[in-house]
Amino acid sequence: MDLDQLHTFLEIVRLKSFSKAAQTCFRTQPAISAQVRQLEQELNAALFERFGTRIALTTAGKIFAEYAEQILDLRKRAQSSINELERSPRGELVIAANEATCIYVLPEVFSEYKKLFPNVQLNVDRSYGSRVVQAVTDNQADFGVTQWPVEEKRLQVVRIHSDEIQLIVRGGHPLAALDRRLEPRDLVGFPLLLPKSGTTRTRLNAWFEAVEEELQISMDLDSTEMIKRFVMAALGVSFLAVSNFREEAATGQLVGLSLAPEPMIRRLCLVYRKDKALSKAALGFIEVMLAKAGDGLDRFEPPKNAASRGACQQL
Repeated sequence: MDLDQLHTFLEIVRLKSFSKAAQTCFRTQPAISAQVRQLEQELNAALFERFGTRIALTTAGKIFAEYAEQILDLRKRAQSSINELERSPRGELVIAANEATCIYVLPEVFSEYKKLFPNVQLNVDRSYGSRVVQAVTDNQADFGVTQWPVEEKRLQVVRIHSDEIQLIVRGGHPLAALDRRLEPRDLVGFPLLLPKSGTTRTRLNAWFEAVEEELQISMDLDSTEMIKRFVMAALGVSFLAVSNFREEAATGQLVGLSLAPEPMIRRLCLVYRKDKALSKAALGFIEVMLAKAGDGLDRFEPPKNAASRGACQQL
C-alpha cells in the first residue's frame, strides 16, 4: 500500500467514477482499476460495490476512506511542519473566488502577501458562488472568498468586507437624475441585464417579486465586466456592488442608484476548512486579507499552535 494508491482511491470516492478519477490522476482506467484491486487484495476486502455504471462504497470501503484521508492529511501536515522549520515558508495556496473578487479584491491582497511570503505560490481557482464553497470543502482550494452567509458547517467563516449593491445606468440615462431610492416599479419598461445566478440574483428576484410579471429581462450575464460594458453600450440597466464600478462612476460613465426601502448590502467572507491545519503561510494570508480587504466586521485571533488541527475558534 502506498500513498499514490490512497490518493487514487479517494479520487474515485470523491468523483464516484473510475473513469473521471483516471482523468484527474492522469492515468488510464485499467491502471486505476489495478490499483484498487491491489488495495482490495492487501486489505482482503471489497472496497466498492458496482451497479452497472454506478459504484458505491462497501462498509469496508467507508471505513478505509476515513483512514486514507487521515493518512494523506498526516503526510501533508508532516510536510508543512518541516517547511515551518525553514525561516521562510514555502509551498502554495489556492484561493477560489469569482471574477469580480479576482479583479477588485485579490490583486492588492496578493501584492502585500508576496512581500511578506515571497516563496509561497498563490494560485486562483476562478469559480462561482456555491462552487467556491464546494472547492474549499473538497480540499481543491485552501481558501474561498464568497458572499455571506455560508451555511456549510465544515467551514470556518470570517466576514471580511461589505458594500452596497446598486442599480447601475449609463451617464445621461433617464433614471440617473432620480433623487430618491429606487423602487422596483421604477424599472418596469426598462431592459434589465441581470446576473445569471448566485446570491445577488436570488436577492434581486425577491426584491422584484411584486412586479416580476411586468419586467423586461433582456439578458442573463455571468460576468461583471460584461455587465458594465453592456450597460455603457445602452443595452439595458443592471446591478453591481459599488466597489465593482467605482472607476466608471468617477468618470461619469456609470451612475449608481440605491434601492428602496433599505440599501441592499453585500457581505463577503473568507472561508476555509475547520479541520485543516493552519500553517504560518495560511495564517499570514488570513491576516493580510483582513488588513487589506477587511472592514472590521470580524476579528481574527491567531491560534497558539498554528499547526494544530481545527486551530481557529469560531469568529
